[in-house]
Amino acid sequence: MILFIEGKNTYQIQKMNQNLSVQEAEEHYQELKSKGFHLDLTRGKPSSEQLDLSAELENDLAGEFDQDGIDVRNYGGLLGLEGMRQLGSEILGCKKEMVIAGGNSSLTLMAQYVSSLFFQGNGEGPWSMHERNSFLCPVPGFDRHFTLCDEFSVNMIPVPLTGKGPDIEKTKSIVQSDSSVKGIWCVPKHSNPTGETYNEESVNGLLEIASSREGFKIFWDNAYAVHDFAKSEPLPNIFSLAEEKNLQDSIIAFASTSKITFAGSGVGFIAMSKNNLEKFIKHYSSMVIGPDKVNQARHIKFFKDFKGLKNHMNKHAEIVGPKFELVQEWLSKQNYGSWTKPTGGYFVTFKAEPGLAREIVNLANKAGLKLTPAGATFPYGVDPNDEIIRLAPTACTNQELEEAMKIFNACVALATLKKRVNS
Repeated sequence: MILFIEGKNTYQIQKMNQNLSVQEAEEHYQELKSKGFHLDLTRGKPSSEQLDLSAELENDLAGEFDQDGIDVRNYGGLLGLEGMRQLGSEILGCKKEMVIAGGNSSLTLMAQYVSSLFFQGNGEGPWSMHERNSFLCPVPGFDRHFTLCDEFSVNMIPVPLTGKGPDIEKTKSIVQSDSSVKGIWCVPKHSNPTGETYNEESVNGLLEIASSREGFKIFWDNAYAVHDFAKSEPLPNIFSLAEEKNLQDSIIAFASTSKITFAGSGVGFIAMSKNNLEKFIKHYSSMVIGPDKVNQARHIKFFKDFKGLKNHMNKHAEIVGPKFELVQEWLSKQNYGSWTKPTGGYFVTFKAEPGLAREIVNLANKAGLKLTPAGATFPYGVDPNDEIIRLAPTACTNQELEEAMKIFNACVALATLKKRVNS
């Protein structure tokens, strides 16, 4: 076995086994296909077992509607309940005063902040006045970020990930040569879909880039900040590093409890400097009267504090960890491609031979296994090498995952062997 040494989230590359014939691979695939298996693993969703961990959230507040001196059933409290802002600050690693605890979706907060930039700008006037606005997109990356940019007609420029964060030299080069670049998307811990965690060199590199471009924003989507299921590398605190360099205005951070409690009924967070908050709140208050404070009060009662949240996440790890071990076990049984070994988050990235990702996903779909569309982890849905496949093993049972991995391995083998025969 050959290894690219890129830290703990390495690609593991197996030597190719030439013993299996195309006919044998085809027969094995057809046998699995005939079983009528059906499973949708297109998104990284919590399983029902994980959702059951938060069943107590459904308990009534028993008349405990007074929080922070306000009735949570009524209007007001635009920034969210103080207890929820505190919890958000501990998830993100910043001061409570920087945090807005909003509705159930951090993606909505991202959209609202991007919208504000078209009216208020970020140092160079409103984005609506510019002919072209660009954002850097580390790849493979989070498709929802790309969809959001597409909706706002923000140009997307891919930059490669290294296993420890974005390629900083490549990123610097793009920013220096393209004045339309306004910022960068980041999923800094257990990144979607590679699972990597940014190291201090990468974080400092991003801040150095921010210091060179007025108004440059680092969108710090720390969606998996507390989602460890194995011993993980710590994420450097970007807020502390930014404060040392007087770059607090460069960071806009996001998180949510969507994969901590209930995906459709969680609490989203956005955090930013005092300067940014004063600007954003004018735009935010024009479309939001107040968040669902009853839901926030339920979460405060459920967790009590950050320690309670961490204990809750340990229960998630007990459910999720074995599924990722199962994926690693099955991938190691086949002899083609390469893959990541994450220590947290929701995804494994499989790297097929160039030109095969779409074919593998198509074969899997015909056999009843729906995977994230090939190309989805790249801006505009275009993987230039057609090689990256995102595996999302959490939403199913372990038995279903066993069957899914059998099918996936068969699809990889068949596509790879056919390519070799025809090349």
